[in-house]
Amino acid sequence: MTKTIECVWQDEADQLANLSEQQKAWLEANGFKGRAGELVALPNAEGKIEKYAFGLGEKGKSHPMVTGLAAAKLSDGAFELKGDFVDPNIAALGFRLGGYKFTNFKKSEQKVELAGTEGADAHEVVLMAEAAELARDLINRPANDLGPDTYEKVIRDFAKSHGADVRSIVGDDLLTQNFPMIHTVGRASAQAPRLLDFTWGNQDAPKVTLVGKGVIFDSGGLDIKPAANMLLMKKDMGGSANILGLAHAIMSAKLNVRLRVLIPVVENAISGSAFRPGDILPSRDGMSVEIGNTDAEGRLILADAITLADEESPEVMIDMATLTGAARVAVGTELAALFSSDDEFAASMMAEGLPSADPLWRLPLWDNYDELLASPVADVNHISPGGFGGAITAALFLRRFVKNTKNWSHFDMMAWADKPRPGRPVGGTEQGQRAAYLALKKRFG
Repeated sequence: MTKTIECVWQDEADQLANLSEQQKAWLEANGFKGRAGELVALPNAEGKIEKYAFGLGEKGKSHPMVTGLAAAKLSDGAFELKGDFVDPNIAALGFRLGGYKFTNFKKSEQKVELAGTEGADAHEVVLMAEAAELARDLINRPANDLGPDTYEKVIRDFAKSHGADVRSIVGDDLLTQNFPMIHTVGRASAQAPRLLDFTWGNQDAPKVTLVGKGVIFDSGGLDIKPAANMLLMKKDMGGSANILGLAHAIMSAKLNVRLRVLIPVVENAISGSAFRPGDILPSRDGMSVEIGNTDAEGRLILADAITLADEESPEVMIDMATLTGAARVAVGTELAALFSSDDEFAASMMAEGLPSADPLWRLPLWDNYDELLASPVADVNHISPGGFGGAITAALFLRRFVKNTKNWSHFDMMAWADKPRPGRPVGGTEQGQRAAYLALKKRFG
């Protein structure tokens, strides 16, 4: 049986409609004021719970996904949301994502389901929810369950489910086809490195290319991480997981684009064949790259993939990565740091991100810091000395491989919720994908 949740703003808490006098008295007895997150079960005349009252908080000040707090408090069942929402789609999405649980390794749990939301576009809500859940499910899987071999199968199955054409370049074939940095970073693992490449859509449509960092686990390599810093490194493929979620939204919405997705998949492991600090690597671009620290491997694999993407001059290129701790120091865990060569598109993504609970904060591609990547023995060092501006210099390193594409954006994200928030339980999470999807929809929808 579907139950109803009557949602109300705090200053309108006394205006809840469709309630019996008994239920109104029950709300008053429970001190319900419509504060954000307040949830009160409303028994009918027979004492059964068929309806709830939920507080949205102060209008204009509440979290866009405040409805997710209701889902987090409920144990199971199907629910319909009713109320005067600022954005019914985001209200519905918040409820669905607030009830998200990762249960791959637990006995089946009962689930909170969304039966409908007053005023919402069901198709749009579902595709955004599926995009977020896809990213969460992948990020939450441990590396022993999602190694490079398995991740390739996941990506292949996903691409084929959308009718996309998919191919991969694996192991030493990366060398023969000129992806030397992807090969070098992943060669120490028992499972070979690879590059996944799929395309979808009308070949004559505007080209949109997405690139995602797919490091399924990052030990730090020979510059090994401390144990505490390694605990969450299953999430180091979070950029690629979010790229797949974004691709799902684009394809499900049938945007008028020729979509290409590139995901270099590696494990940064330690063995006799691991690359070393001080090594000088060739790149697909032709630049020689001095290795300053093997724990900064993500930008190396992205550089080869970005070079490939750039060769066909797409109209829009977006890359996503859990790239630097410096970005977390700068903007924390709730914001994705955004770098972009296109002011208008960056502004559009930021404008779409905030009301959809996918906030971004733009950081500068500060040209003066480019000299910090200088190397006395190679064309470039892939890291800068010291701890200053690390997210910026990482973005500047990637920018060196973007030669033809005018509209390039780089997301440096956490991809992990370290504390529960509305619509986001603790664990792997989406970042950047809604902001990018809604901006792309506005441009190509």
